[in-house]
Amino acid sequence: MDIKTASALRRLRLVSLPEAISFPLLLVCSWLKRNTDFNAVPVMGWVHAILFLLFVVFLLDAWNRTKWPLKRPALFFVLAVLPFGGFFAERMLKREIEAGVIAARARREGVVNA
Repeated sequence: MDIKTASALRRLRLVSLPEAISFPLLLVCSWLKRNTDFNAVPVMGWVHAILFLLFVVFLLDAWNRTKWPLKRPALFFVLAVLPFGGFFAERMLKREIEAGVIAARARREGVVNA
């Protein structure tokens, strides 16, 4: 895995966690708006929108660099749309980054997979 691919995956992973947190918070703010006088939906809506758009942009960048089949980025997109799905996406990305680092280190040290 080259440095640009690793960076793209790290960016996607870093934005997936805040995006995953912002979606349930937006749902809570929406519930509070309807049941109390507290209205944080405009602010939380903007925060979530920006994080979601960053997630989509970083997902497209990671897809371009990793050359994933369509199924993989589609799964990440569906996870981003589901409440708490971003947590699963973050965990999957963490495993993929670690596997890529291990594979790159093995190639550098001349270890051949049998």
